[in-house]
Amino acid sequence: TGAVDRLKLQMETQPRPLVADPFAGGGSIPLEALRVGADAFASDLNPVAVLLNKVVLEYIPKYGTKKIEFVDDSGIPVTLNGLAEAVRYWGNWIKEQAEKELAEFYPKDEDGATPIAYLWARTVKCEGPGCGAEVPLMRSLWLAKKGERSVALQFVPDKKSKKIDFEIIEKKSGKWVRRNNPKSEIKKPDLEGTVRRGSVTCPVCGYTTPVESVRSQLKMRHGGTADARMFCVITMLPTTQGRFYRLPEQSDLDAAHNASIELNLRKKQHVGPLSLVPDEKIPTTEIRRISVLVYGMDNWGDLFHPRQALALTTLTKLLAEVETKLGKVVDKKYITAITTLLSFALDRQADYLTSLTIWSASGEFIAHTFGRQAIPMVWEWPECQLFSGASGNLDGAINWVVLTIQALSINIAAQGDIHQSSATRHLLANDAANALITDPPYYDSVPYAHLSDFFYVWLRRSIGHLHPELLQGESVPKDEEIVVDRPHELSKSTHDIEYYERELTKAFAEGRRVLTPDGIGTIVFASKTTSSWEAILQAVISSGWIITGSWPIDTEREARVSAQGQARLGSSIHLVCRPRESVGGDLVNSVGDWRDVLSELPTRIRAWLPRLAAEGVVGADAIFACLGPALEIYSRYSSVETTSGEQVSLKQYLEVVWAAVAREALGMIFEGADATGFEEDARLTAIWLWTLKAESSEEKAEKVEVEDDDGEEKSRPVSAGGYALEYDAARKIAQGLGAHLEKLTGLAQVKGDQARLLSVRERSSYLFGHEDTNVLQPKGKSSVAQLDLFATLAENTETDSAGWDGEITLEAGSTTLDRLHQTMLLFGVGRGEALRRFLVENGVGKDTRFWRLAQALSALYPSGSDEKRWVDGVLARKKGLGF
Repeated sequence: TGAVDRLKLQMETQPRPLVADPFAGGGSIPLEALRVGADAFASDLNPVAVLLNKVVLEYIPKYGTKKIEFVDDSGIPVTLNGLAEAVRYWGNWIKEQAEKELAEFYPKDEDGATPIAYLWARTVKCEGPGCGAEVPLMRSLWLAKKGERSVALQFVPDKKSKKIDFEIIEKKSGKWVRRNNPKSEIKKPDLEGTVRRGSVTCPVCGYTTPVESVRSQLKMRHGGTADARMFCVITMLPTTQGRFYRLPEQSDLDAAHNASIELNLRKKQHVGPLSLVPDEKIPTTEIRRISVLVYGMDNWGDLFHPRQALALTTLTKLLAEVETKLGKVVDKKYITAITTLLSFALDRQADYLTSLTIWSASGEFIAHTFGRQAIPMVWEWPECQLFSGASGNLDGAINWVVLTIQALSINIAAQGDIHQSSATRHLLANDAANALITDPPYYDSVPYAHLSDFFYVWLRRSIGHLHPELLQGESVPKDEEIVVDRPHELSKSTHDIEYYERELTKAFAEGRRVLTPDGIGTIVFASKTTSSWEAILQAVISSGWIITGSWPIDTEREARVSAQGQARLGSSIHLVCRPRESVGGDLVNSVGDWRDVLSELPTRIRAWLPRLAAEGVVGADAIFACLGPALEIYSRYSSVETTSGEQVSLKQYLEVVWAAVAREALGMIFEGADATGFEEDARLTAIWLWTLKAESSEEKAEKVEVEDDDGEEKSRPVSAGGYALEYDAARKIAQGLGAHLEKLTGLAQVKGDQARLLSVRERSSYLFGHEDTNVLQPKGKSSVAQLDLFATLAENTETDSAGWDGEITLEAGSTTLDRLHQTMLLFGVGRGEALRRFLVENGVGKDTRFWRLAQALSALYPSGSDEKRWVDGVLARKKGLGF
């Protein structure tokens, strides 16, 4: 409170500082700048982002509480107190009119039930010999996963007619029964769908049509959206809360067909510079993130079923009528504010009204198109009834916008300055800003411009005439976007790492130009990929900044799909920077001595890591947080040179930084002990676990539903055994410890861009000899595969003269870590006598390094993991064995 009061006092007695953000995006940074009393200048190349900023930083502060008074069409006086009420009033008007106009295409059931969603599936022709059945593409037959209220479908194939029908089954008293015959029990219903990794198996003949043929068939039909098959209707009675699932009736099919006819009629009657339904091409540059292109969806209109497109074009037309009505009661600028906000509600509705949404059987709701930052293919989808009271409806879209206005109207009093411009050509004058705070694009993480096109094409049709300077182009600008486009044979993009570094350098140089010499810069970045870190750091330093700090701030949602089972940062790193320039604005050019830099680095890291650990910053976050202090030493000079005059590159320096951080971290892990006494495998394991700080265990791995780029929904465990790091980060950490991943094949596994520390369970055959993997089994049993070895051990937990305890002498591993892992496995299968002999008679327990390593790894293994339980069990035996 005292700090806030001092800040307010400073604001009252001094000019308001100006905060500039050249990569404003959705406007979070400039919004917070306004909240604390600063002025904000927001700019972005993306017109969708600029519109978002206009709403948040200009329209809401200006019109948030503005009152409107008028007489409606019925002659009734209306008073609207503020922008939120205006948007709700006119949003409801649009909904009421649209519901009347589209009523025949969304009929109610005869019993009064309201359909809330229609489930559709794309189809292909079975290519099996003599078959040709129309096969619905479905991942699963589940409709509702609700225990005793579970509902699902079953295929009813007719081999004679080559047709596939459906029947509904329900859970009753713990048994699956047919709805049309509750006395007919189904013992083991098959709830798997027809699609597996893009290939399709026919329920009629059993033939599997390969993925290439599936893609070819769908490509000829622009993705198969318009001629998809409706297979279920979900309804809800006004008197009940639950969902009811039924098979489609002829009236349902007729309504959808009639909507298609109506849409075609309106297309013929449509007059205007733009097509009624968006026909702009989907660019192929980011086909890895927009995989619908592979299936023939080459323009944005292909994403929508005809009835969905009819609904969205109707809403767009009604928004134009609202604009006309508003022209009689408010000024043009206020009209622009209201209609822009309403267009956002329409865009939110479009997000829930495509053929790429998902029905959540466990939650019984519609998941929107952008569940992640990509547009993957979806085989079956729910079409929401946008006038119902269920998920994905128009009320929800309008209400979300209204709630945002209400929240921001309370907290913002000042307006920001918003412009569309490239970050490489900033509009501000020299030394105009007091702070440059920005969150630039994350390398190749998100194809911002390509995904924005989805919303952009609808904004052009609804409010393009109100924002001609922003919405005149056919699509969102992409040529100047500072991202790395992932390579693909269909892509002609030249946005590689060199382009990214070059353009970021220009942008950061512009940021330094507009900042006062005594100003401060903060650059937000969140990536575990060392190549992306090197790229952004090189850009910052090359553009004339000194990096003075790097603070991890928790910003990443742990439950996000991209984080499941991976070693990702839980925080964004905020790089704190100062201009390397004099009072006159000229860059300060000086050459640093490599020897001086090297001598200062360990001292700086040694002072920094314990401070971070004391504040709870550990693992990967701490390693990346050390970059700021380390880079200040390097970036205070325009260049660093060796005694021979050779320039030291940032890449070379970062190698030294990684090594210094790793060595210091090991010293902390082993609590001041001489870590060099351990072999490289122990050092690498300790720093790896410290870096990862994995929270999930193999035993308690939770499953999350994710989708691959073929729309295949699958369960993936949070922990798959072993612990993964991005390969380049793991390699550099290993090098700093004098270890080489490629040589430690019994400890770590490298595959593609991932390196994985093997679990102790996976190391069992390595630890007990590759040729003798059956020595831990009772005699008489055949040897088993490596992954089954541990399960076999558990079958024989008592001393047996015919087993290992009775005859085989275990050879101690060659390193301290190997010997520790061997004892952990013995404890895990209850071989107490063997464990005693190994530690006492073989002398393994006499090595003090063994117990120090066990104690250290006990603190590093994830809570609840097998490794943690086993190593603690070994430690508990220490005193009883006389050590």
